Amino acid sequence: MTLKFYGNLLSQPCRAIFIFLKANQIPYEFKFIDMTKGEHLSEEYEKLNPLKKVPVIEDRGFILRESVGILRYLCREKKVQDHWYPTDSKQQAKVDEYLEWQHLDTRLNCAMYFQYKFLIPLLKSEPPNEKKVTEFERRMKTTLGLIENVWLKDTPYLTGNEITIADLLGACEIEQTRIAQYDARTEYPKIATWLERVRYDVNPYYDEAHGILNKMAGKSKL
Repeated sequence: MTLKFYGNLLSQPCRAIFIFLKANQIPYEFKFIDMTKGEHLSEEYEKLNPLKKVPVIEDRGFILRESVGILRYLCREKKVQDHWYPTDSKQQAKVDEYLEWQHLDTRLNCAMYFQYKFLIPLLKSEPPNEKKVTEFERRMKTTLGLIENVWLKDTPYLTGNEITIADLLGACEIEQTRIAQYDARTEYPKIATWLERVRYDVNPYYDEAHGILNKMAGKSKL
């Protein structure tokens, strides 16, 4: 039975899973969830995921609803190269270190900037709350500074010398802010080099995953 992947490529974690599945040639069936039409809130989808969010995978009847858990599961259950989530305890712990940190840093702060700068004004048809935008831009840049000067200080990837699932999740979060007309590449040279390295490692799937985002980034205005 083919793995089912429920998602939307405007979701940062969904893009990370999409890239991972493609790069590792894991067969799957993509189930697009149109969140603009509220499909994630439907009674049918709620039966699959009571949390009413994406992504979700269903693997031979086993359902998993959280992106980090999904990626860890796929690394254990599918035939993928060890570097994605190393079996060595210490190397794996370094990946886990970032994965636990990112929830309240990369993911939270980049996502909140994106929401207050772009998404909430779009949904409400009103100007951005500049106080909120300024606050979350400050928080986001604090996070980006830590990625630049701590996580990427001595290694080409976030947790070592090879690409891992941490890099996919981190890159997809940072790319999201381009829709709100902020590109971390302009201020953080190590991040810029790292993003290009991750893109090179997994292309053409990186560009495929970010196709819609790239179009929106080109059209959105401050």
